[in-house]
Amino acid sequence: MQEVALVRRQYLESEQRFRALLESLPKVAVQGYDRERRVIYWNEASTRLYGYTAEEAQGCLLEDLIIPEFMREGVIRAHRDWVHQGVEIPAEELELKHKSGELVSVFSHHVMLGEHTDSPLMFCVDVDLSDQKQARRDLDFATRFDSLTHLPNRRTLEIELDALLASCQRQDTVLALVYLDIDHFVDINDALGYEQGDRLLVELARRLRGCQRVTDLLARVSSDEFVLAFPGLHREGDVRRLVGNVQLALRDPFLLDGRDRQVTAGLGVALFPENGTSARELIRNADVAKNRAKLEGRGGLQFFEQHLHDELVRQHHLITQLEQALENGELCLHYQPQVSAVSGRVENLEALLRWQPAEGPPVAPAEFIPLAERSGLIHRLGDWVIQEACRQQVEWRGKGFGEQRIDINVSGRQLLRPDALQRFEACLLRHGLGYRDIGIELTENVLIEADESVLDGLRRLYHRGMRIAIDDFGTGYSSLSYLKHFPVTALKIDRSFVHDAPHQPEDRAIMEAAIFIGHRLGLEVVAEGVENVEQLTLLREMRCDLIQGYFFYRPMPAEAIERLLAGLVPGHQGFSG
Repeated sequence: MQEVALVRRQYLESEQRFRALLESLPKVAVQGYDRERRVIYWNEASTRLYGYTAEEAQGCLLEDLIIPEFMREGVIRAHRDWVHQGVEIPAEELELKHKSGELVSVFSHHVMLGEHTDSPLMFCVDVDLSDQKQARRDLDFATRFDSLTHLPNRRTLEIELDALLASCQRQDTVLALVYLDIDHFVDINDALGYEQGDRLLVELARRLRGCQRVTDLLARVSSDEFVLAFPGLHREGDVRRLVGNVQLALRDPFLLDGRDRQVTAGLGVALFPENGTSARELIRNADVAKNRAKLEGRGGLQFFEQHLHDELVRQHHLITQLEQALENGELCLHYQPQVSAVSGRVENLEALLRWQPAEGPPVAPAEFIPLAERSGLIHRLGDWVIQEACRQQVEWRGKGFGEQRIDINVSGRQLLRPDALQRFEACLLRHGLGYRDIGIELTENVLIEADESVLDGLRRLYHRGMRIAIDDFGTGYSSLSYLKHFPVTALKIDRSFVHDAPHQPEDRAIMEAAIFIGHRLGLEVVAEGVENVEQLTLLREMRCDLIQGYFFYRPMPAEAIERLLAGLVPGHQGFSG
C-alpha cells in the first residue's frame, strides 16, 4: 500500500509540474478536448490569445469557441477521422477566431492521448504568430509604400504603372506622367527643421491626392519628388488641364513654422506612348524634363522632348571626358592682357581655362564649366587652375617678367567648399608667391549669396593686399548699395554695355555711371569686350582705367604671352599718336 501511495503521489506531483509548465508558457496556448471536442483544459495563454477565461471555455465545443464558420465542418471531420481512423491532423499555420470575432494567426500542433481507447483526449498547442504577422505586414508596407505619406514608393509605382500602360495600349489611349520636384526643399529643412519639412511633404501629398481620379496613380519616389500618372487621355487639352490641376495644388501657401510660406516645384511631363512605352522609360524621361524645368527657375514646367535626353546623354559623356582630361593633360590656361587705357601697357593678365581633347575640336568653356559646376567637378578644376596659374607666375618671375598680376575666376560653386579660400592661400605660400601676384574675380551674385564665413575669408585676403574684382558688373543684382559692404578692389564692366555704348545712350549712361561710382569708391575699373576704336575712344574719355578685349589682344597661350612681355611683339596701334 505504501508503494501505491508513493506512485500516486509521484503521479500527482508530475501532473502538477506539467500543469505548472503549461501555465508558465506565455506565448504557447494549450487546450485539451474530450472525445466530443469539449474543453477539459484551457491555460492562461489560451485566455490571452483567444479572449475566453478557463471558466468560460470549460465544457464548450472547440468549433463554437475558436473555429471560424468556414472551417467548422472541416475541423469536425478531421477530428473524427483522427479518433476513428487514426488520421492525424497535421501541424499548420491557421487563422482562428478570437472572442471578439477577429481572426488570430497561430501555428497549431495537435497531440492525441489515448487515441485507441474509449476516452481519447486531443491537446492543441497554439503558438501566437501575431507579432510575426505584423512584422511581415510592416515589412511588406515598408517595401511597397512611403512611411511618411503612405503613398506608393518608386518600386510599387513601376509595377502598377506597367500594368496601367498595358491597359492604355489595349485601349489606344494616352497616359501623361508628371514628375514633381519641390524647389529648394533642402533650404526648407535647413532653415525650419526636418519636422516642418515632413509637414510640407504630408500636406503636399494630401493636396496631390485631390488631383487624382479613381484610375490615376500617385507616388512619392524620393525625398522631395512625387510622380502622378493620368491614364485614358484622348486630347492634348486633357493633358494640359490635369497638369494645370497639379500646378494649382501648389498655388496656396503652406503653413510652416506658424507662417504661410509659398512653395514652388519644377514639373516634367512625359507622354505614353510618344515618350516611352515602359514605366522606367517614361519615369526617366519625365525626370529629364523636370531637370530642364528646374534650370529655368522656380515653378518651371517642361514637356519631354527627345533632344533633351540626347543632350543629357551627351553632357554625361562630356563630364566623363572632362574627368579624363584632368588626368591626361588636355587642359591649359590662356591669358588675356588687361592694358592701361592711357598708355597701352600690359598691366594684368586674366587666366582663362581651355580644353583641347586629344581627339576632336576644342570644347568651349561656356559648355564645360556649367557641367563641371553641376557635377561637382568644378572643385578639381578650380584646384588645377590655381595650381597652374601659380606655377606659371613663378616661371615668369624667374625669367624677369616681374609686374603683371594673374587673375583667376572663382565660381560660387567653388566657394561652397568650406576650405576653398584656405586652399587658395596655401597654394600661394607653397609657390612662394605674395598676395599681389594672383588676384580673383567673382560675379556680383556670388558675393550677394556668399555666407559670412566666405565673406570673412575674402576680407582676410583683401586686407593682405589681394586684388578682388567683381566680374560682369551690372548683369547681376544691379544694386550699388552692396559695394560698400564687400571687400572688392575693382569692377569689370560687362561687355554687353561696352558693345553698344557708342550708339546706345542708355548703355553709355550706365557705363559712365559705373566708372564714376567705381572711382568715387576708390575701385579700379576694367572694361571687358572692347573690340573697336569707337569703344576705346569712349572709354578713354570716361577715364576708364584698364581695357580688355579683342581690339588689343585675344586670349593667348603662355608662350605667346611670354613673347609679348619680352617685347618681341609690337605694341598696339590704337595708342599711336
